[in-house]
Amino acid sequence: MLTLTGVEALARQAHAHQTDKAGRPYTEHLQAVAEGVESHGGTEEQIAAAWLHDAIEDAALSEEWLTTAPLTDTTKALIRALTKQKGEDPETYALRILATPGARLIKEADLAHNANPARLATLDEPTRTRLTRKYAKMRALLGLPETPEKN
Repeated sequence: MLTLTGVEALARQAHAHQTDKAGRPYTEHLQAVAEGVESHGGTEEQIAAAWLHDAIEDAALSEEWLTTAPLTDTTKALIRALTKQKGEDPETYALRILATPGARLIKEADLAHNANPARLATLDEPTRTRLTRKYAKMRALLGLPETPEKN
């Protein structure tokens, strides 16, 4: 099994050439989500999944890789729960997260970092408005408070 250090290194390598919507290295987001999960008492499996929560969705790693990856079944299930499928509606996505023990904490950390006012302030107004609505809707679907904790 990969250690957390190994998972972090893998995630950093897989996303090395990606940037977020503001042009920042995408690995900063992954680190913030992993730290958010850890600071809220997440397990090692949840922290590992936090590092890899966007890897399949962003095609940084493949579903085939995940099937045989040296990760626990729990970590794989968390990653799959957090991988939004092309064309999937938010309600279906939220239900899968809620049905997977431990996934909600990771998504909460993900949304908290994505909705961080400092991150959003770097975006143009239409993008900032669209994303703010998108994140608020997902928080509501997951039964999370309207205002996220700062990550």
